[in-house]
Amino acid sequence: MAESKPGFMELPPVIPTKLIVFGGSAGRHLSGDVSRSLGIEEGKIEVQRFADGETFVKILNNVRGADACVIQPTCTPVNDNLMELLLVIDALKRASAENITVVVPYFGYARQDRKEQGRVALSAKLAANVITVAGATRVITLDLHSAQIQGFFDIPVDHLVAGPVVVKYIMEHGMGEDVIVVSPDVGNVKRARNYAARLNSPLAIIDKRRPEPNISEVVNIIGDIDGKNCFMFDDMIDTAGTVCNGAEALIARGAREVNVCATHAVLSGPAIERLEASPIKKLIVTNSIPIPEEKLISKIEVVSIADLLAETIHRIHCHLSVSELFD
Repeated sequence: MAESKPGFMELPPVIPTKLIVFGGSAGRHLSGDVSRSLGIEEGKIEVQRFADGETFVKILNNVRGADACVIQPTCTPVNDNLMELLLVIDALKRASAENITVVVPYFGYARQDRKEQGRVALSAKLAANVITVAGATRVITLDLHSAQIQGFFDIPVDHLVAGPVVVKYIMEHGMGEDVIVVSPDVGNVKRARNYAARLNSPLAIIDKRRPEPNISEVVNIIGDIDGKNCFMFDDMIDTAGTVCNGAEALIARGAREVNVCATHAVLSGPAIERLEASPIKKLIVTNSIPIPEEKLISKIEVVSIADLLAETIHRIHCHLSVSELFD
């Protein structure tokens, strides 16, 4: 007969930590697909904007003891989306979520990552600080403008790359023949070299200068691009001046055609008009940022990162290696 233990009640078995994925206002184009890929029901958030501009957030699921993931790129409107993300984190923390993983496919303020002149804010560091202080326990992000931003966080960061997803699309669509990979500037050489290795292609570099923000001028092209199918790889397309100027310079120097790949389709200001008028044949981007219907011109092809995010979230939830995804 089993020995009785007076004074102790029979406890139910320990419940495995549940996983819930939420999408903020800027992340709902991804959260549904990510949840379906994981085989779970998508979490629900109520978001309201008051007349004075304040944001109200309410979590509609029981998250006590859960692994909660919130997907929210801090894209345009950057400040609204960042503030909403902070409120969602705070609501999840106050609702007793065990872990709060913030999935920020596009990290706003990433280009303000250093002090290049006196008396300016280090905005990327501040954004990292407030996300941490709000209660996030882990961050997942994609192709940061500067990899050093990972060190701005005092919590674990999983920095994903879109390379495998984009290269797979290129190969499946028969676009990988006689390719030369082109870095749009010296600062992107490491990223371009990684793509060149995946495509088993040579590398060229556009040497440019920036007389002022959002304006670039091509000075020289390093590498033989004559008669080649050029693929320019960048982390983001903002006003599109860099890639359009680069494409014109490549065509002028004998390139057969120019295609562009970028992880983040910011597409600000005159970007669409410039792309339409440029010699760029195709612009391949991911859906790290929701792209308005009116900006989806025929030159733009969108590749989904939902499965990549789902696999990453699954590995974190199951305490598996994330880096093995890219080995």
